[in-house]
Amino acid sequence: MVNLELYRVFYTVAKCGSLTKAAEELYISQPAVSQSIKQLENQLGTTLFNRTHRGMELSAQGGRVIFAEVERALGLLNDAESRLAQMKTSATGTLRIGASDTIFEYFLADKIVEYHERFPAVKIDLLAGFSPDTIEQLKSNRCDVAFVNLPINVDPELRLYGNCMRLNDIFIVGEKYKELSEKEVSLSEISKYPLIMMDPNTVARRSLDNFLNSMGVKFQPSIEVGSWDLMKRLVLRGMGIGVIPREYVLSRMQAGDIFEVKTDPALPVRSVGMLLPKNASISYALHSFIEYFRKDR
Repeated sequence: MVNLELYRVFYTVAKCGSLTKAAEELYISQPAVSQSIKQLENQLGTTLFNRTHRGMELSAQGGRVIFAEVERALGLLNDAESRLAQMKTSATGTLRIGASDTIFEYFLADKIVEYHERFPAVKIDLLAGFSPDTIEQLKSNRCDVAFVNLPINVDPELRLYGNCMRLNDIFIVGEKYKELSEKEVSLSEISKYPLIMMDPNTVARRSLDNFLNSMGVKFQPSIEVGSWDLMKRLVLRGMGIGVIPREYVLSRMQAGDIFEVKTDPALPVRSVGMLLPKNASISYALHSFIEYFRKDR
């Protein structure tokens, strides 16, 4: 296939009608322009220009035949380059983000606001759900990027960028069980109290159960909930001991109505990860959004 730059030289010479003027426009030497024209003619097997005293004229059986098509092709390429240049400052389209309500509230909200201020033309769809549901939405092309609680099983269809946000799971109590926050307690002692835990189908609950099993401890929850906000509300009402990431309850702890219970051993640290389809193309709108998280790592 002929080098595209040879066609650019051909087009410039045809427009300028002169090797010298074409060289000035292309910022190369006149011999380089002449050599490019000869190379293109050799590859195409035809004479493209007639050399006259007035300059360079397109030949009837060569240059005139291809000029219009070359002009149109180069115009399309220039348009494509211009659109790419515009995208660097003005992303458009729709960005579909999947995550749980809690991840949206405590992790993504500020970044989404910042992104919208920078790229107001991008429509943002927020798709809330538990991590397993969010993963399925991503795999079925119902969202473009997903943020999930880790750990998750390896999936060959997805690319995982982990540790976007650290989650430090802790036990919490309200005023009714405040005395537990004044000392370090064992996991077996915790198990004797009413326990408020997340739904068994959540990543947070499975991670907790796996850790407790490794410690030889069995928890029997009194209440299972589907949201962290409900857990905090029940803990405040004295319904039992909750298990929640410290990051999600920090404001209540600072207000002084929810208290952390220190345990030995402490619960393991988890994190929020970002998932992308492995083989899908990435739009400029999506690329600009995920850069917020890559630069934070």
